[in-house]
Amino acid sequence: MTGDVGFESGRSDEELYRLFLSTSNSIYLRELIARYREELTFFLYAFIKNMEDSEDIMLEAFSIAATERAKFSGKSSFKTWLFAIGRNQGLKYLRKNRLPALPLNEAIVSSSGTPDVEILKDERNKLLYKALENINPEYRQALHLAYFEEMSNDEVALVMGKSKKQVYNLIARGKQACRDELIKLGYEE
Repeated sequence: MTGDVGFESGRSDEELYRLFLSTSNSIYLRELIARYREELTFFLYAFIKNMEDSEDIMLEAFSIAATERAKFSGKSSFKTWLFAIGRNQGLKYLRKNRLPALPLNEAIVSSSGTPDVEILKDERNKLLYKALENINPEYRQALHLAYFEEMSNDEVALVMGKSKKQVYNLIARGKQACRDELIKLGYEE
């Protein structure tokens, strides 16, 4: 069974999702899970604080997508839509459990999606993550999606439920707030 995951890798996410819905063949869903499980889990971990809970919420997001409880309209990419579902489930979890959001520096991941101890050794990056920890959570989330997940402003807007203009402002204000925090922490360019 596991050997057949990945055979559809030439298909787009949207095509795999449509095939899954029309055929109920779980291989298409497994391919989508393989593509996004790590990215979505680490995105959730950035504000959930607990890896097990982040994984559970990631699975819940895929469950919602698989059962069509949320309709994919095609107005965004599948990834953006999935991350929006994950974010909503994560926020619901935080409200239900009355938990604060995790500072971003505790959820550092490399572009490969694995914890990267080498990044922590770089003093500039330590300062950057400390600065990010101290800024408005919405600024932090917008910056995370834009720079760590490499989403466009349109995609960030969809995930966060904001307008494109609001996201532009969140990112601009987030960058400025981050610069101000870096100066407070003694960082010199």
